[in-house]
Amino acid sequence: MAPRLQLEKAAWRWAETVRPEEVSQEHIETAYRIWLEPCIRGVCRRVPVFPAKTCEGLTLPLFTRRKQTWYTFEKHIGKSKRNCKGNPNCLVGIGEHIWLGEIDENSFHNIDDPNCERRKKNSFVGLTNLGATCYVNTFLQVWFLNLELRQALYLCPSTCSDYMMGDGIQEEKDYEPQTICEHLQYLFALLQNSNRRYIDPSGFVKALGLDTGQQQDAQEFSKLFMSLLEDTLSKQKNPDVRNIVQQQFCGEYAYVTVCNQCGRESKLLSKFYELELNIQGHKQLTDCISEFLKEEKLEGDNRYFCENCQSKQNATRKIRLLSLPCTLNLQLMRFVFDRQTGHKKKLNTYIGFSEILDMEPYVEHKEPSKSQTRKPKCGKGTHCSRNAYMLVYRLQAQEKPNTTIQVPAFLQELVDRDNSKFEEWCIEMAEMRKQSVDKGKAKHEEVKELYQRLPAGAEPYEFVSLEWLQKWLDESTPTKPIDNHACLCSHDKLHPDKISIMKRISEYAADIFYSRYGGGPRLTVKALCKECVVERCRVLRLKNQLNEDYKTVNNLLKATVKGNDGFWVGKSSLRSWRQLALEQLDEQDGDADQSSGKMNGNTLNKDESKEERKEEEEELNFNEDILCPHGELCISENERRLVSKEAWSKLQQYFPKAPEFPSYKECCSQCKILEREGEENEALHKMIANEQKTSLPNLFQDKNRPCLSNWPEDTDVLYIVSQFFVEEWRKFVRKPTRCSPVSSVGNSALLCPHGGLMFTFASMTKEDSKLIALIWPSEWQMIQKLFVVDHVIKIMRTEGGDADLSETQYISEPKLCPECREGLLCQQQRDLREYTQATIYVHKVVDNKKVMKDSAPELNVSSSETEEDKEEAKPDGEKDPDFNQSNGGTKRQKISHQNYIAYQKQVIRRSMRHRKVRGEKALLVSANQTLKELKIQIMHAFSVAPFDQNLSIDGKILSDDCATLGTLGVIPESVILLKADEPIADYAAMDDVMQVCMPEEGFKGTGLLGH
Repeated sequence: MAPRLQLEKAAWRWAETVRPEEVSQEHIETAYRIWLEPCIRGVCRRVPVFPAKTCEGLTLPLFTRRKQTWYTFEKHIGKSKRNCKGNPNCLVGIGEHIWLGEIDENSFHNIDDPNCERRKKNSFVGLTNLGATCYVNTFLQVWFLNLELRQALYLCPSTCSDYMMGDGIQEEKDYEPQTICEHLQYLFALLQNSNRRYIDPSGFVKALGLDTGQQQDAQEFSKLFMSLLEDTLSKQKNPDVRNIVQQQFCGEYAYVTVCNQCGRESKLLSKFYELELNIQGHKQLTDCISEFLKEEKLEGDNRYFCENCQSKQNATRKIRLLSLPCTLNLQLMRFVFDRQTGHKKKLNTYIGFSEILDMEPYVEHKEPSKSQTRKPKCGKGTHCSRNAYMLVYRLQAQEKPNTTIQVPAFLQELVDRDNSKFEEWCIEMAEMRKQSVDKGKAKHEEVKELYQRLPAGAEPYEFVSLEWLQKWLDESTPTKPIDNHACLCSHDKLHPDKISIMKRISEYAADIFYSRYGGGPRLTVKALCKECVVERCRVLRLKNQLNEDYKTVNNLLKATVKGNDGFWVGKSSLRSWRQLALEQLDEQDGDADQSSGKMNGNTLNKDESKEERKEEEEELNFNEDILCPHGELCISENERRLVSKEAWSKLQQYFPKAPEFPSYKECCSQCKILEREGEENEALHKMIANEQKTSLPNLFQDKNRPCLSNWPEDTDVLYIVSQFFVEEWRKFVRKPTRCSPVSSVGNSALLCPHGGLMFTFASMTKEDSKLIALIWPSEWQMIQKLFVVDHVIKIMRTEGGDADLSETQYISEPKLCPECREGLLCQQQRDLREYTQATIYVHKVVDNKKVMKDSAPELNVSSSETEEDKEEAKPDGEKDPDFNQSNGGTKRQKISHQNYIAYQKQVIRRSMRHRKVRGEKALLVSANQTLKELKIQIMHAFSVAPFDQNLSIDGKILSDDCATLGTLGVIPESVILLKADEPIADYAAMDDVMQVCMPEEGFKGTGLLGH
């Protein structure tokens, strides 16, 4: 048993031998655990065993202030780190450990030393990662370390003349660069001379319109930004500035094709800003470069047309490096296409590379050199990485050690101003740290002084909540006023069950707390609630007595009750009275949990408490199972039993508020009257149902019904009623005692607000036939006698002549309302395009012949199709795994789309189930779902990548991946045809395929593309 439960049990053990009316002050103090020994810091929690003491002739396990004897289960097994919540005198482990003893001043604040944000001498400056902008920061550092590029950007003229004022900078206005060059100028100046440890590049990122939360392709960013920068600098007059990008980053190679027949060599020159190296299957950077430059054979269908031979010949093709840039950018292709998921995946291949890369063996020289045949050397300092996606090398001949780049005067002034702001911030942070330290020291002294005076001992005491004491000792939260309302009972005193979350402190400490922080109410010794203790004592005694009384009541129930001395008790209540009594006692015992809804500002949910209270009220209490709706004794004798007076008195001890019914008590008179009326009504309903069934036998049994598509010859008039009326009437006739009689025929649901018919003759023969019921004229006469008819609807047949039967016409009365009919059809179409979680079917076909032959929109497979035709649909050697999932049939019913009638808030819905055929799967989709999302679903269902899917519906190709299914005309129960392309064997072409079939957003909409 947990120590807290042991304390709880021991505090109320005296209730076993003390009657409620004998409860004294000592018993009350025992229940509130006033004299429990407090825990000592450094010693484990102790569980007291209460000694027995004789009091007023009774043996009581009791705490006493005069004599205390204590026993412990464990001694000195470790230091206490948690508070004893069952002991109100335990003030250990409530958060005091951080205040006692010597305290480091740094614990009084959460402000870092501002000097840690200062740039170290002779060190570089970092850039803040704004979320997913590491690729931007990487290139900014690379470009900054290129001294020639930095110098050229500093030479660019600035357009900030409106920002400059005289010989200085406007103090009240922050500098905002207007162009990309100005952003780079300002960033490079800060990186060069700022006092900060790191610089915020948010202005530069915002100017490009980049999404800081989306990871992008670093290679694509490098290409686009270099193109943008080169285009921007091309407008400069200074040639050193205008050509800086090509001078530093542009190299040249040639595509060389050599004819194997005549040896003619063809060259195609091309410039490059980076080399894209395939790393798959390689471990060294030099191997990747060798593969990039390796020779490719052009044979077979890929032969080369030689202008010298004037025919296609076998040839070889390779790339020759003609010149390298001063800054060589090597892009490692770490992302390859994964056919299983339809997305790119990253290769975590380790690649070894050196700090110095010898590229001389790879570059073509005008004069032959021995160095062309030797293997490249790898310099010292070889590294290995599985994450590197870009390597940048600097040409050694271009290195100028001791070169100093001067920052222009206006930029240096901006940097100085930023440095001044930084110094002001450092001073402000230091002052805030000092204030926090001073405040913490004052709190330290307060805690050290008051914590020693917290224990109450035998002096006057008060109660304060443990939660408030913990918050008072918590340095991270401000101390709020004391709020003890959550601990009050219904008598506005301290509830005994709340003692586990309260602490007993000295009156001296309480006076200081209330004077400094305020709050209330104050809980002194007068707050101990005798009423609650007495009630708890009564409940505990009843709990202990329950098992014995249960046996007594069972024995009393066996005796026969004579005369009028008995009482009526519900049989259900008798079966579960012990459980009901136990639950009721537990509820009374746990009233503390419901006594209040607030604890230091935390309030309970009012809606939840109301719902719980409502549920409790709905549950039947003892003997309420024989109450009638009028609060009297129910008339059913099968539900109750007569018990003796002795048994009822025992039960009444546990259920004093239970309804009491002596044996001479009469049953409810109102219920007797209702029972008699109910019997009469049932007989009447049976008679009505029998009469209606006899009058309309064919309508009830659904026999000999007329049909509009095959008009009966012996009549020219048919009447119409709602099918809903017929179904409800049949229910009543079958079960007249359970269903209410149908008194009227409601045909208004079949008419529009103008009184016109909502259905055409053609629709009533097909899709709308399930909404109406046709009535013979003889039946209609009987219906008019038995029911109240609101509107008469009939169909009349008229013939133009005996010779020409084709002129037969059918006229409805009332006539069709064309406007409302058209509106109904439009509403039906709208409903079909505003669906969620509806079922569609995807049918996979193997070849185009099958699709062209079965051009019907639903791809009906006819049973008359020959076996040869069926075999044509599946070429030899080709197996479709999805065709193995057959439903056992090869026919599909023609489906009709769902239709709806909405009028006077009454909707009549109709649908026909679709039967799946082999090669077809059902998917759940919504109208606002895009075609791209549907393709992903199809990929998981059929294992066909999205870019290999060719989808069509009703002969219409579905190609717009961004369009929704509703706009594409995909409605519930639709059948979409899927034609899968053959897998691509050339994996080198996968990136191109993905870009065409599955376009990524990339840098679309950013400044890199001119937006």
